[in-house]
Amino acid sequence: MVKVSVFYPSDGGETFDMEYYRTKHMPMVQRLCGSACKGIAAEGGISGGAPGSKPPFTAAGHLLFDSAEAFAAAFTPHADEIMGDIPNYTKIQPIIQIAEVTL
Repeated sequence: MVKVSVFYPSDGGETFDMEYYRTKHMPMVQRLCGSACKGIAAEGGISGGAPGSKPPFTAAGHLLFDSAEAFAAAFTPHADEIMGDIPNYTKIQPIIQIAEVTL
């Protein structure tokens, strides 16, 4: 199993429409990727490690797939539509990580 994580850094002054991300963007990604996408999650940063500190990420989204190849096969045909939706909820440049889930 792999987890595709999309992190949106807190660089200061950014806006992020979590409602749109949670109710429109992430469900659209899941729908377009079809049954290859085994699950989704959306997170909004509330704090850093120290009490009262700013979170390092404004938001994050996570997608689960059986493999990196399954992700590529499901995502690539829809990449332009998915990436083209980003300006509808933020101007933050996302950071993407694909990780093997080991636990």
